[in-house]
Amino acid sequence: MTTELSHEIELTPAFHDLDPMEVVWHGNYVRYLEIARCALLARFDYDYPQMRASGYAWPVVDMRLKYVRPLVYGQRVRLRARIVEWENRLKIDYRMTDADSGEKLNEAWTIQVAVGLDSGEMCYVCPPVLWEKLGVEVA
Repeated sequence: MTTELSHEIELTPAFHDLDPMEVVWHGNYVRYLEIARCALLARFDYDYPQMRASGYAWPVVDMRLKYVRPLVYGQRVRLRARIVEWENRLKIDYRMTDADSGEKLNEAWTIQVAVGLDSGEMCYVCPPVLWEKLGVEVA
């Protein structure tokens, strides 16, 4: 592997992200993961526009979130996204922490698969363009 396959962003939940209990509504965590995933993929010049240009869609087919502590309005949050699998699927792990204390707030992962835009068929091996963009070798 040539580079670390991770990227970290910082965000602050907005007032409109809160639920009636005045904490971030659970569904907004998925949006935060998407923001981190796009930043990670953009780091490798393979964000969604580049994916489409290479002939593939990469839908999320599985996701898991573990809520540890609630996020609140104005809280500074760090979110690290890290690619952990790329051979047959794209699996990204996420870790959300409080930016000030480092306390864990959430852990998650997403799995995406390559789908050929011309055929609509799922690829059972990730296309070489992904490996090239990530700078990794496949055994």
